[in-house]
Amino acid sequence: MYQGHDVCGVTGYGTQMGDDPPARLDDDALHAGVDRLVARDTNLAGIVARRGPPRLWAREPGFATLVHIILEQQVSLRSAEAAMERLVAAAGEISAAAIVAAGPERLIPAGLTRQKTRYLLGLSQGVLDGRLDLDALALADDQTARQQLLGFAGIGPWTADIYLLMALGRPDIWPVGDLALATAMRRAKRLPDVPRSDQQLGVAEMWRPLRAVAARILWHSYLAGER
Repeated sequence: MYQGHDVCGVTGYGTQMGDDPPARLDDDALHAGVDRLVARDTNLAGIVARRGPPRLWAREPGFATLVHIILEQQVSLRSAEAAMERLVAAAGEISAAAIVAAGPERLIPAGLTRQKTRYLLGLSQGVLDGRLDLDALALADDQTARQQLLGFAGIGPWTADIYLLMALGRPDIWPVGDLALATAMRRAKRLPDVPRSDQQLGVAEMWRPLRAVAARILWHSYLAGER
């Protein structure tokens, strides 16, 4: 759905559209959010008129999804799926204990890079020793959850934001650094170039507190070939 990478930057949070957003997006909240945005933004309205409303594209919260998002950094979705399959083959399952038990001796020969092996081992150890509690993370506010994730090597702003947006269903996340979103924004807003991170945040201000809904509309456009 998206091609992303991690870049430095901080995503702000706030409210520009009036009513409080839902705590978590489900299908009903997504459709209500789409209605609010298309009434406000003619560019997003055009996408929805041409393509229909976007899907929720939710992911199951938890360790396996966070691992999968790390593997998606700077590669295609197909490559990330293949890496997940190799990880399962090497570790037996996607759990913190299984990954630590496999160690670099099994993960690297299975085709994972040394860098991502280091990231996954550090994350797994953090889960095992209690430094990262993903159940508690799901109850934290956006900024707190984001900062907790950013404390681990291999989790930058893009990875943290995608987890909050996709797995936790947070409604007001804008994943700076997502290449597909930037490309779709350029077309939707008729910009001369793919917008930089600061430019994306500036454009996305008008979509608060439903920036994650706007992101889904733009991903929908991208997947339809509107680039």
